[in-house]
Amino acid sequence: MVMGLSLSGRERRILAEIEQALEREDPDLAKRVAAINKIEAGGEGFPQAYGDRFRMWALAHVWVLFTIGAVLIVLLLLAVLTT
Repeated sequence: MVMGLSLSGRERRILAEIEQALEREDPDLAKRVAAINKIEAGGEGFPQAYGDRFRMWALAHVWVLFTIGAVLIVLLLLAVLTT
């Protein structure tokens, strides 16, 4: 069982300072941490931008794999035809 712990005013202030420093130093990491916190709190999933980046990454890698496969097929055909 997870029990909520209340923070003192000083602890909340220190935590807020840490969060602000993180947002200044690494905004991308701060967004990811915020998304994880939102998920754990029962909110929505990752922001749409994450999904867009993942789709672009997957699409780029699918084309790379397809290209490698096509090159291998051509090489195998050349090997068979020249022997």
